[in-house]
Amino acid sequence: MTDAVKKLKELVDSSHNIVFFGGAGVSTESGIPDFRSTGGLYHQEWKYPPETILSHTFYESNPEEFFRFYRAKMLAPEARPNAAHYKLAEWEAAGKLKAVVTQNIDGLHQAAGSKNVLELHGSVHRNYCEHCRTFYGLDHILATTGVPRCPCGGIIKPDVVLYEEGLDQQTLNKAIRAIAEADMLIIGGTSLNVYPAAGLINYYRGHKLVLINKSAVAQDLSAGLVITDPIGEVLSQL
Repeated sequence: MTDAVKKLKELVDSSHNIVFFGGAGVSTESGIPDFRSTGGLYHQEWKYPPETILSHTFYESNPEEFFRFYRAKMLAPEARPNAAHYKLAEWEAAGKLKAVVTQNIDGLHQAAGSKNVLELHGSVHRNYCEHCRTFYGLDHILATTGVPRCPCGGIIKPDVVLYEEGLDQQTLNKAIRAIAEADMLIIGGTSLNVYPAAGLINYYRGHKLVLINKSAVAQDLSAGLVITDPIGEVLSQL
């Protein structure tokens, strides 16, 4: 255990209202590619840039190509939680961690046992008919081809926040409240490039700010502790 990880353990042991704010790097150790790192989705060849395909405008105008990309690149039903997911769930069960605020849409935090997960960008596990609002799970989307349609004729849209769409206000408010009330904020697996999600960390009022990420982040957080290693590798030592 390095000195940095020992310091992290001391901070966790002395905290009782921890909030974890995470991004794609939390899921890469589960085999889900991130968006912006080398080899991530933003560095792969596709007919259109991923940020174009994952926009509301593109979804509306070219749903066939949207769903082709969505199934190929955004769904990973075989992925399983890693050490980071399980450690966070363990802390929550012990009453130390009060919320996981995540930019991920894969549902792995819940799969690991976390209960209070605030999904800023939605979830692939929730899908709704745009016409009659009938709910469909991930298995239904995986079993379809082309543009998935409800028996009523409506398109079944993933409950995932696309570019040009706003975040769910209720989820946003809960995340702000949790971060503002936390006595320790751990930021992990995110480069803090995506707004408005990344701006939420500015609501933290405490003095135990920890950053765990493999690469440099977009903001100068003046974090009390910075660890540049994979988050699952780090948390598994605690």
